[in-house]
Amino acid sequence: MPSICDYEGSRYSTEFWTPERRFEDLADRYALRSLLPPSGETLVEVGAGFGRLADLYAGYQRVVLFDYARSMLEEARQRLGQDHRFLFVAGDLYRLPLASHSFDAVVMVRVMHHLEDVPTALHHLARILKPHGTLVVEFANKRHLKAVLRYLLHRQDWNPFDLHPHPFVPLNYDFHPRWMFERMAEAGFTVEAVRTASHFRIPWLKQHIPPAILARADAVLQRLAAPLKLSPSIFVRGRLTSPPATSLPFAFRCPTCGYEPLPVKGQDIVCPQCGAHWPYEGGIYLFK
Repeated sequence: MPSICDYEGSRYSTEFWTPERRFEDLADRYALRSLLPPSGETLVEVGAGFGRLADLYAGYQRVVLFDYARSMLEEARQRLGQDHRFLFVAGDLYRLPLASHSFDAVVMVRVMHHLEDVPTALHHLARILKPHGTLVVEFANKRHLKAVLRYLLHRQDWNPFDLHPHPFVPLNYDFHPRWMFERMAEAGFTVEAVRTASHFRIPWLKQHIPPAILARADAVLQRLAAPLKLSPSIFVRGRLTSPPATSLPFAFRCPTCGYEPLPVKGQDIVCPQCGAHWPYEGGIYLFK
């Protein structure tokens, strides 16, 4: 199995998402709002962490926040637990415990760069979408402007124009846009729209210009500069092009044997096919 980047026990919400990254947070929000359908029945955010973007899903009747780190979901539940539209599910993306063809929309932001096996991940995201469902993913761009300039000036060894993913530290990858679009096509997605984000991820600018102003300027470039694909972060909206299947109500899937559907019932779940037991503790379904 591919390795997992595990944020269990981390202080990601406070040590990474500091006030100094307010610009990046706002830029993400502009991009996601421009690509995600505003309403629907079911949405899942894969790698939702502490629920940073959960307020953007107000138009969806049921929202699943999925993450590998239980501690992240506990933090999200503390923030959102009074809103009964939300379900919190801990599990492994490569053994995704969500039933097939049951979501109108899938969102995955700031997760792709941690994935060792992108094709398998995209396959699972395609599996859980309803016919004509929408996928919005973000990935770290290998061919961003700073990397291109550094390479042309001989200040870095790796080639940003090479199509293969670049592992800059363990379980952290930058991706060439063409490579990512090819993997999406292999998984059955047509790319409908692209937004380039965080064009102004420059310390001096962030120190001297209020983040809200900087993010509004970034929002303009997200659409206009999208054909160039030179920003550090790229958001993509894809839609399934594979043969249509029957839409199903939201349910779980056994990550051990693949049996589905497993009911959503607010208590422990036992797979009737293989007998695997999946606990429900503290308001979180645990499929790890």
